Order: sequence, then structure tokens, then C-alpha cells
Amino acid sequence: MKNVLVIGSTGQIGSELTMKLRGMIPEGNIVAGYIPGAEPKGALLESGPAEVADVLNGAQLAEIVKKYNIDTVYNLAALLSAVAESKPLLAWRIQMDGLINILEIAREQGCAVFTPSSIGSFGPNTPRVGTPQDTIQRPKSMYGVTKVATELLSDYYFSKYGVDTRSVRFPGLISYTTLPGGGTTDYAVDIYYSAVKGEEFTCPLNPGTFMDMMYMPDALKAAVDIMDADPSRLIHRNSFNIASMSFDPEIIYKKICEHVPGFKMKYVNDPVRQKIADSWPDRMDDSCAREEWDWKPSYDLEAMTVDMLENLRKKLNLA
Repeated sequence: MKNVLVIGSTGQIGSELTMKLRGMIPEGNIVAGYIPGAEPKGALLESGPAEVADVLNGAQLAEIVKKYNIDTVYNLAALLSAVAESKPLLAWRIQMDGLINILEIAREQGCAVFTPSSIGSFGPNTPRVGTPQDTIQRPKSMYGVTKVATELLSDYYFSKYGVDTRSVRFPGLISYTTLPGGGTTDYAVDIYYSAVKGEEFTCPLNPGTFMDMMYMPDALKAAVDIMDADPSRLIHRNSFNIASMSFDPEIIYKKICEHVPGFKMKYVNDPVRQKIADSWPDRMDDSCAREEWDWKPSYDLEAMTVDMLENLRKKLNLA
């Protein structure tokens, strides 16, 4: 990778990935792609080029690819799970029509493409514990449907046209940098904000709702490492299970209490999020990613909690 377009650069993953790539590849063009109304600000705007990059505008994307001689596209444009359920047709357009535009440009211009999948690509009939790399995927949400279709379409463009498509199935992502944007796993970010502010946290999921989670530094590492991986080792491409930690609301709450004594939490169930969460795996088997491109996370729940609390206190001037 040298010249990279990050579509969705102001989102939860994109904002941090763009800055990581700029630090890693200072001699390249790391273009922050955004849509009007979600313009980059601060360091994200000042540290490199930025362009309006609407996935539904193929001509616009093609011009950016040509202008900067883009060799790799990170396609992070998507509506997250809970939002996608409220706007299913828009979710389909962004995630599927947008992907077709990107894959066609990649086919014509010779770009590699990363389009993340998710634990949301699985469904209630999927094995919940030790979810295999290759298993049944029959999701019950529009978000999940688009993720399965993304995987299949990306593999199709690789096998038919030779487009270098690769991706990972992200678990829930936890970060102190960017606020969450409507995902089922967002409670695991919100709970840290409540803890450092001294507020009681209202949990939207029931106790016992286990889901895979990952700290953002590990997610960014996975997104970079999969694109740098030796293609001769890749048996799979779209999409690799990656895992780091699995917990339910009670476990993360008790872990935070070890560092924030007196922190309080109550449960007020959100039926939409609960239904989605109940259809997702408790923990994925990521052995294929470990074998094919040496995936290995660095953070567990304790290390993440210490880092999250420290950085949120600084961010919110509560240190």
C-alpha cells in the first residue's frame, strides 16, 4: 500500500485508520474520503488530502482513484446494525450499490479493496460458541444480510476478475476516540463514558448477552495486516473471523467497578438491539486468520479497561 482512499474516513473506524495509515506511510497519499455533512476536522483534515467520496457516485470515486493513483481502497461506508434496521432500503443502497461501484472501479483501475464484514453476518442458526470460519450464515437483520452479500460479492470479483478483495469480520469495536454510531455493541463504549462521568449507566441488553468485542487498536492492526498479508498464504479472503474477547454486560460492568468503585448500572432492555444481539455468536473461532496471516490481538478486557478509562478522563478533562 502506498496511495490509499479511506471511504468513510470520519466514522468510528475510518477516522482512526486514516491517521494510522498516514503515520505508517508518510510518503503516500492517504485520502480521507467523506460525504457532505461529515467533513473531516482537526488533524484528520490537516494531515493529508481529503475529498468528497460518496459510494453512490461511481464517477466521483473513479476521479479520486485516478487523481491520486490509488492502489488500495478501504470501503467503510455503512449504516450500523440498529440504524440499518430503521432504514433498511438506505442500508442496502449504501452497502450494496456502493460496493458495486467500488468493485467496478477496482476492476478497471487495478485497486485492492477492503470492505469489512461483521459478526452480524451470522444468524440464529449459526453455532454460537467457537463459530467456525466456514459455517451457516442466515442473518435476520438488514445489516447482516448486506454483510453476507458483501462477502459473496467480494469473493466473486476476486474469482471472476482477479480483484484483490480482502476483509475481516469485525466483532463489536470499542474506542475512546470517536463516538459510536448506532451499533448493537455500542453499549460497551457508552458504559465507559458513564463510568468516568460518574453517571449511572442504562444497559440496553440483558445480562447473559455475550458477544465478541475488540479494542480499536487491534481492529486497526487487523485491517492493515490483512491487506499486507502474503496472498499466496490466503485460503480465505472474504471474510476472516477475528476475535479478541467475549463478555456480557455484567462482566464488563464488574471489570469497570474494579477501577471505578461505586459505579452503578441498571437494565432497560432495547428489544431491537436485543433481538439482533441474540442472533450473533458468543465467540468466533479465528484460527484461520491466525494460520493464514498471523493474526493475534494485543488487548484483553483488563488492558482495554485501563486504557479506556485513562484516555477518556483525558479526553473529557476529568483526569
